[in-house]
Amino acid sequence: MNARKKKGKSRSRSKSTVSDIVENRDEYFGGGIEKYSVKISKLMGRYMVANVDLRPGEVILSELPIVVGPCTGCKVQCLGCYKNLEERTFTKCKQCGWPLCSQKCKGIGSIFGHTETECFILKQTNSARFLNYKNVSTIRTHLHAIAPLRCLLLKTTSPDQYNLILNMEHHNPLRQNIPEVWNTNQINVVDRIIKDWGLKEYSEEEIHTVCGILEVNCFEIGHDVNVRGLYPKAFLMAHDCVPNTNHNDEENYELTVRASTKIFQGQAITLSYAYTLQSTLKRREHLLNNKFFECFCKRCSDPTELGSYSSALLCPKCTTGIVLCDNPLHAESTWSCTELSKKCPGYTITAKSMKLLLDRITEEVDGIDCNDVATMEYFLSKYRNVLHPKHYINFGIKVSLSQLYGKTKGFLIQELNEDQLERKIEICREVLEVLDVIEPGFTRIRGVTLYELHAPLMILFTRQAAEKNLSKSEFKRRLREIFNYLKEASVILQFEPKSSAEGKMGQAAREALKQVEEWQKIIGKF
Repeated sequence: MNARKKKGKSRSRSKSTVSDIVENRDEYFGGGIEKYSVKISKLMGRYMVANVDLRPGEVILSELPIVVGPCTGCKVQCLGCYKNLEERTFTKCKQCGWPLCSQKCKGIGSIFGHTETECFILKQTNSARFLNYKNVSTIRTHLHAIAPLRCLLLKTTSPDQYNLILNMEHHNPLRQNIPEVWNTNQINVVDRIIKDWGLKEYSEEEIHTVCGILEVNCFEIGHDVNVRGLYPKAFLMAHDCVPNTNHNDEENYELTVRASTKIFQGQAITLSYAYTLQSTLKRREHLLNNKFFECFCKRCSDPTELGSYSSALLCPKCTTGIVLCDNPLHAESTWSCTELSKKCPGYTITAKSMKLLLDRITEEVDGIDCNDVATMEYFLSKYRNVLHPKHYINFGIKVSLSQLYGKTKGFLIQELNEDQLERKIEICREVLEVLDVIEPGFTRIRGVTLYELHAPLMILFTRQAAEKNLSKSEFKRRLREIFNYLKEASVILQFEPKSSAEGKMGQAAREALKQVEEWQKIIGKF
């Protein structure tokens, strides 16, 4: 994340210092009481199964990473703390010449930052001569090789951890058949490490394997930084487009996985490798291109996406029909109106036409300023007869609006009129209705939405109470409703790092909850 866990060690090249780093690494990886076991199937490979019934919010595992490094496609980052260096002044490491935020960066010498072993290798290979500091953005692709290099260095510094990495899935045979993936790694990682840096002790196959392992098994971690982490056990969770877990990471990159719903003994423990708020077509495309498998889960197999209608259109030929994919497991499938009565003369659209339509609409959405409430509302109105109200594009807009109403200029919470407050309430309820299906239980987005929902309810309540427009029974009912939303929000958001926006929101929810409890005590006396 954007804060670092320890001050950097001395940058001495002494053997004892490097040895200390290796010994400290081993201290991070300890055992514990396992709430799960690992099973193997032909379809899923290795996957986690609950050993006991798990409650929502219960910790399933918590562990530090084996390797942390820049994501592919990242901007130029500090090798120590991963801060974006393209929008700030920075310096070069005095030893190896690679970019750092400062010579006092807390990530220098850190086990999950710019280690002394890495610095020594980058210096010995004179790798900085390939970095063009006159055109900083060109350094981006050079950072693609950093995480793979850190994996490879474990072969010497921590063989046990390196062997653990090699035991992870890499999908080399599949990745070789995707030229864009394989050739990009060949140029930006394999050739860079072997040809440019001269590290010939690593074979091309070995480096490609490490690249595959990172692509298939890494978690995107950190706040406001583009970082990935490879973890010893978390990679064993199976994928599902309606996951039963959620996870967060702390400032020291420790990953904690919690049950978001009740998980019964013997049930698979799952997470989503794709963005749950996307459509089936988008999710399956991402999984195939980036995780190298096809998803056949219940959500992907159902044209209605379990009733969430995240992909649905409204029929242009009738007023009641919904247009759904005829075969959601086939990317080239046609889409048809589901109205079976005589009200619809029949409507079908090809996969190609559907893609062109969604690409055009998505391009329009991408052009909307992220704080422009009015244009977002106009968009929803413009496509109200085209996109299903729960369509993922509409849903994304509504998630944004649920948070913008009350927080952006011209729409601050105390400035909102009654209609605007009611609109925020309506949007929050619609968001929660979809989340109940596709991302149920104790999830970050649910906690945030519950907190956002309480705010307009509270403002309306206080205004109407001040005007004495509420009966005693209505007063109690409204207060209890606000209390319930705040209570659930505070329970969910208590798991977020305290320094994060969600963690601060959780603290605000707890403080508001105390105020509501005081009001409940007062009204109870009358």
